Amino acid sequence: MTAFDELMTYERDTQALSRVAGRLSWDQETVMPRGSAAQRAEESGAMEAVLHARRTDPRVGDWLAAAEAPDAAGAAQLRLIRRAYERAVKVPADLATALARLTSRSQGQWAEARAADDFAGFAPVLEEVVRLKREEAEALAGSGDRYDALIDDFEPGMTAIELAAMFDAMRPRLVALRESALAGPDRAPLSGRFDEAVQLRLSREMAERFGYDFTRGRIDKAVHPFSSGSGDDVRITTRTAADDPFNCLYSTIHEVGHACYEQGIDATYHLTPVGQGVSMGVHESQSRIYENQLARSRPFCHFLYGRMREAFGEIGVTDEDEFYRVVNRLHRGFIRTEADEVQYNLHIMLRFDLERALFAGDLQVADLEAAWNDRFAADFGYAVDRASHGVLQDVHWSVGLFGYFPTYSLGNVYAGCLHAALRAALPTLDKDLAAGDPGAATAWLRENVQQHGGLYEPREVITRACGSEPTAEPLMIYLEEKFGALT
Repeated sequence: MTAFDELMTYERDTQALSRVAGRLSWDQETVMPRGSAAQRAEESGAMEAVLHARRTDPRVGDWLAAAEAPDAAGAAQLRLIRRAYERAVKVPADLATALARLTSRSQGQWAEARAADDFAGFAPVLEEVVRLKREEAEALAGSGDRYDALIDDFEPGMTAIELAAMFDAMRPRLVALRESALAGPDRAPLSGRFDEAVQLRLSREMAERFGYDFTRGRIDKAVHPFSSGSGDDVRITTRTAADDPFNCLYSTIHEVGHACYEQGIDATYHLTPVGQGVSMGVHESQSRIYENQLARSRPFCHFLYGRMREAFGEIGVTDEDEFYRVVNRLHRGFIRTEADEVQYNLHIMLRFDLERALFAGDLQVADLEAAWNDRFAADFGYAVDRASHGVLQDVHWSVGLFGYFPTYSLGNVYAGCLHAALRAALPTLDKDLAAGDPGAATAWLRENVQQHGGLYEPREVITRACGSEPTAEPLMIYLEEKFGALT
């Protein structure tokens, strides 16, 4: 065997073990008994110790030095393995294990604190998470920016300075659009009680329509919807609310976007570094374009209105036009995952700035809730009423995912670019969506984005699909045209 062959054989086992570790996290979020949290923390720590040892094994460095790529895909494999190896060897094994153990435990403590609206009770464990993540960031960054080192784990090549410039340009247009839209008549949400079993059946139908393969996946319930896995085992979760079926339906479609990306990657790449989404920004572009530009479009709402009336009977909306306006209503609210397309990015910008301050040393965990509440009031014009609507609403910080949040807005930007290219390529798109058939759109995304996995760098994926470098302009034009017409 060549050095390349030996490296790829070794990497396949590492990737397989990583998927097992991911399944532990999925189990913890969905079906694990509450009393198992302490043991699961030990299991997660032990698994991370094994994975860290494999990722930093000196043989990996030797193989990388000797390996020659047989083709373009092989070159991409070496690029990704080298990047992961160079990051892993900078992080001490005891730190990686401690982080895995701590974040497994803190996730359960976050859920309890969220239910009790008790940030003060959660702050000590979050402070420990931040302390260890600062250590990790310092190890990774060297003389560079600590927060950039964390972003690079989710969006290789992106920097906080570049993100800040993009967000600063978007913010005034988003605020102006929000103010204009909120000045119009308020659209009441759907009224009535919506049976959970019917919601879940309809969400399964939507998943199938958008291309989710249930022979290689499943839907479960979780407090915070997510997608997990890659290749031939890709699972999603959703949630239900008796008075809001959109929460279930659109959470499902969003996670299906993530899952279809992973299921759509060329099968020859499975259990290799190329065989997974290239970045969280590109990943989020798939979930957001499925959820928003496709599933919240007027044509698809025409179809969904009929299906919801068939499924639930009267839903408190008398015609398709009003249904479309309710699906896309701008409204005052606190929760990022329930935010409309215009205000969603403002939620992300808040988190991005707080994270930067935490890792620059300008903000301490003890002051995080007050900082959140002050910033929210300044950005949205009203006060946070409780911690579960504010600093405790997201799971990300409890599990150490700092640097992740800005990729959500970056994904919206990428989705805006892809949507413009998609519409140019598919002149029958609206007709298809009105019939409840997004198949041509999802096939285009699979061909132009999903199948490549990690073959190209993130920005190159979008550039190749769209024919030009990604910018925020297509997203802003889409939002201004759509919501300008809704006011």
